[in-house]
Amino acid sequence: MTALTVRLPDEKHRRLKALAESRGTPLNRLIDEMTTLMLAEFDAETRFKVRAAQGARNAARGMDLLKKAASRD
Repeated sequence: MTALTVRLPDEKHRRLKALAESRGTPLNRLIDEMTTLMLAEFDAETRFKVRAAQGARNAARGMDLLKKAASRD
């Protein structure tokens, strides 16, 4: 496990502590959960962009196949 020092404004730190207390969890666990959610969102966005790029490359091939099929009529 890695230790990370984060500089936050005092007000933001106070509010995060209050949020953690309201959820009955330590501040470290709250930050861990928040980063897990953000990484999951990032991973989903990355997968979407990869799939979209693959689709864009295949779009031209799909159009060529449609034209080829239409010309056989």
